[in-house]
Amino acid sequence: MIKAGIVGGTGYTGVELLRLLAQHPEVELTAITSRKEAGMPVADMFPSLRGRVSLTFSSPEDAALKACDVVFFATPNGVAMQQTRELLDAGVKVIDLAADFRIQDIAEWSKWYGMEHACPDLVAEAVYGLPEINRERIRGARLIANPGCYPTAVQLGFLPLVEAGVIDTSWMVADCKSGVSGAGRKAEVSTLFAEASDTFKAYAVPGHRHWPEIRQGLARMADAEVGLTFVPHLTPLIRGIHATLYARLTKDVDLQALFEARYQGEYFVDVLPAKSHPETRSVRASNHCRIAVHRPQGGDTVVVLSVIDNLVKGAAGQAVQNMNLLFGLTENLGLTQIPISP
Repeated sequence: MIKAGIVGGTGYTGVELLRLLAQHPEVELTAITSRKEAGMPVADMFPSLRGRVSLTFSSPEDAALKACDVVFFATPNGVAMQQTRELLDAGVKVIDLAADFRIQDIAEWSKWYGMEHACPDLVAEAVYGLPEINRERIRGARLIANPGCYPTAVQLGFLPLVEAGVIDTSWMVADCKSGVSGAGRKAEVSTLFAEASDTFKAYAVPGHRHWPEIRQGLARMADAEVGLTFVPHLTPLIRGIHATLYARLTKDVDLQALFEARYQGEYFVDVLPAKSHPETRSVRASNHCRIAVHRPQGGDTVVVLSVIDNLVKGAAGQAVQNMNLLFGLTENLGLTQIPISP
């Protein structure tokens, strides 16, 4: 059994990790930390886990994290980088669900996250945990930078086009919508029910922290610098991301065949039939990404629709997918849940 610990178990990604790991046949949950809730039984905070998780929250100092085989950080940005080196030195594998190890350019990371990095050498070592691109590197890693939610939906949508070299990579647009849970489990006026319900708005148009991560990933695919406009929106949903992606075609290509061929055999990426329009509810509570590709009016613009659950494929589920790869398990083990509907 894999002994797993979670640092920061009280947020939305933390409880999603708990839900998934509690059902995993090869995992034993051994430590869950929370400074504020230390001493509280996990099931008292999350009644959905009654009878499945018997652990009590402990402070990070008291948790036996070094006795774990893998530790997940479901913490705010800047936390994992303070503790990762010690865990790695103890032989523990680390999967960070925040952004501490995602961006390879340290100066760029500091610009967007407003702090000095505590371990830039480990950033160079970290493997970006998007399995559909980095599967083999993930298998041999000890430190995984779990991708962000928007970056997962966008990169999976653009990937076949960029790899095949059939679009102008100097002009790509990602028009994305997210549910309110993407903002985290904290008290903010903007995410109150009366503020976020029955309305729709764009935000962070001048610049969002996920932009450099997406741009870095697309540049790696293209092996060249790329141009990307990324506009996120907040929707009155709890879960879900819908990414509408635009690019200009430079070659005539059978787009449906291209996408089907690229994702053939990928358990978690479902290319829908031609003319489809995926909905966020079709992936709710699952680790799936559903994609449809369109060429409106037969013009030179390709439109890709990509949907994920931001808390699962966009966070905790992808982290468990990476854990399975790290420990040589079947990649979809513990992640075969059918999406919830309605």
